[in-house]
Amino acid sequence: MSGEARKKLRSQMHDFRRRPEDLKPEQVQALEDLFEKVPSLGTIYHLRWEATKIFDSAPNRAEASRLLEDWIVQARETEMDWEPFITMLKNNWEGILAYFEERKSSGPVEGLNTKIRVVLRRSYGIQSLTTLWTRVLLDVNWAAKKLGPTIAEIRGFVNQIQKHFSGCYT
Repeated sequence: MSGEARKKLRSQMHDFRRRPEDLKPEQVQALEDLFEKVPSLGTIYHLRWEATKIFDSAPNRAEASRLLEDWIVQARETEMDWEPFITMLKNNWEGILAYFEERKSSGPVEGLNTKIRVVLRRSYGIQSLTTLWTRVLLDVNWAAKKLGPTIAEIRGFVNQIQKHFSGCYT
């Protein structure tokens, strides 16, 4: 592939990740052209958004279960290897269906955990837990919302957190 063709494909992959309703007509046409060249990408794209619709619109656990079972049948009919994904889905079936009861996910917590891991990787050499907590608060952008802009106030909040959690870590 030439550099120009690679660049065009990369830009189409960005559109590939976006919701169909968020695409402009020319982006939809470009994706359809891509799907004509690589039909398996079209299959993946359409099945992905069908699954997303289930999570966006299923009113309850029973309906979600039925729709997900139908989706699995549809995925298996494509003759693509969906079995690792389907196995993961079945192994976590109850937890996945629990989402439809409260419509809550662990996404925000997982995002915070990821942010903390990034801070830890970047903070190699920090020797003070207070400094680490300050860095986490600044990165997560809680400082401006909760404390105001001063470092002294941030350190005071960090000290409160440390006192509260001092028995929870070693």
